[in-house]
Amino acid sequence: MDWDLRDLELLRTTAEVGSLTAAAERLYVSQPALSQRLTRLEERLEMRLFDRRGRKLVPNAAGRRVLVAAHQVLTELQATTRDLADMRDGRDRRVRFTAQCSTTFQWLPPVMRAFRERMPEAEVRIETVPDDAPVPALLADRVDVALVTKPDREMDRVALTRLFEDEMVAVVPARHPWATRSHLTAKDFTDAQLILYDVYDQNRIPSIPLPLPPRARPARIITMPVITDLVVEMVAGGQGVTVLPNWVAAPYVNSHDLALVSLGATPMTRTWYCATRQGPRPPHLELFVEELVARLGDAPRSAAD
Repeated sequence: MDWDLRDLELLRTTAEVGSLTAAAERLYVSQPALSQRLTRLEERLEMRLFDRRGRKLVPNAAGRRVLVAAHQVLTELQATTRDLADMRDGRDRRVRFTAQCSTTFQWLPPVMRAFRERMPEAEVRIETVPDDAPVPALLADRVDVALVTKPDREMDRVALTRLFEDEMVAVVPARHPWATRSHLTAKDFTDAQLILYDVYDQNRIPSIPLPLPPRARPARIITMPVITDLVVEMVAGGQGVTVLPNWVAAPYVNSHDLALVSLGATPMTRTWYCATRQGPRPPHLELFVEELVARLGDAPRSAAD
């Protein structure tokens, strides 16, 4: 079925004001014309979208579902129109930012505050990208700046600025047998029930390597949404163990009676980079990258403050 943007505008406005008469006034069309448009739309869908309650039109379940799509489409088109006008007039000051493995963003507000002090007219947008893969999003011009750590086959096509290294650690209850160990080996995970973010679901294509010592084979893996508090509560409740970056897990140690244990005699570390498209950066992007590097460069612990 083909959708008309005027249909989406009709649905959104009618839901907001509660009647076709008020919607017609807001949209500067006649009430009969609007009523006919709604009737034709419902006939094409073969279902009603609004229920009448007294004098008010209220979206039903089908209407509410269509309204979700209408809001997303119309909001994106409005933003696109504004962005194109800014680009045409040389006023584009957007920074579209994304972070890989974004378990926490405590470090981001100071970056944004410092950036806006230097460029008040700029706008920072936090974007999500499919499959936690920011490098293809950068190359497709869907984001401008990305915080990345996972290897990507197209990594050599973007500009990388090294920021810091962090250590992946096992997070266990303080009374867990591992809690007194200096480090763990792959064999230790043989009987473990491991709780991980669902980005590590091995049924995904392509799958993401587990954050474990080489050749580790956990007895069972439970995946959960990327909500650190939820994973930590599961571990504290004795439902399994997890693996997190040290700076993410450290704030929970005392409050949840946990212990952190190294993965291997040599710590398992990751290197984080600020990634942008290659070539000269516009001044507003250059300033944002400067603030990101100043805040996170070689200081993962301060990023968790």
